[in-house]
Amino acid sequence: MDSAGLSPRQLALRVGVSGKTVERWIADDELIPHARNREDASQALGVEADMLWPRAVRERLKTGGDREVVQTYPYRSACPSTVWSELIAGASDDLLFGGYTNYFLWTQVPAFSLVLRQKAADGCRVRFLLGDPDGDVTRQREGIEGVALTVSTRIRMSLEELAKVSDVQGIEVHYSAAEDAMNHVGLSVFRFDDQALVTPHLARLVGHDSPLMHVRRRGPGGMFDRFAEHAEELWSRSVPLLPNTTAPQA
Repeated sequence: MDSAGLSPRQLALRVGVSGKTVERWIADDELIPHARNREDASQALGVEADMLWPRAVRERLKTGGDREVVQTYPYRSACPSTVWSELIAGASDDLLFGGYTNYFLWTQVPAFSLVLRQKAADGCRVRFLLGDPDGDVTRQREGIEGVALTVSTRIRMSLEELAKVSDVQGIEVHYSAAEDAMNHVGLSVFRFDDQALVTPHLARLVGHDSPLMHVRRRGPGGMFDRFAEHAEELWSRSVPLLPNTTAPQA
């Protein structure tokens, strides 16, 4: 609009909609105008409609379960930190951080501990599912990865940060059960209400070098539900931690 020298009101007149409608297009990136309005707006601005509303292209091409895949990244580290922040900020009911170590969240999300406090205060359920730092699978994974910042160290880094918010009601921390540890270490599921970021861990690669998929629920039995069910099953058998400690409850 700046390049075309048009204000929202002027663009609205060109397209034949109200100025309020154009303002909603700008404010809400989830809102996709009707095809005719997209075409008229693109002509007025001198750009392709697909550049203005790329989601319209993705949703037009996808069918069935594919519609739930929002974006894929060849590496978890390629996913912008803003995606994590926006998904966390947008969740109001359920946050589940199901990575085996989860330690990267405190570097990925600005003021993450403060965000957790606020989310819990607002009534959002906040859950962390961690691997047992002293478990057999953790030791096996350390041998496979062979990196200086070991799996158990990364888990304990998360526990150290979580201890700082142990006074907050609504933040739950569990270890995955020993019989589920192999399934947990192989697939990380991070849930934000009806959206999720999922990382399958490849061979010897650490989490940030493994691929990541962003999915959004569109209906029952889709990709989101499959991953959410996996995470909930692990959670159902997980071991709660005692308050203010880093040891699992007996």
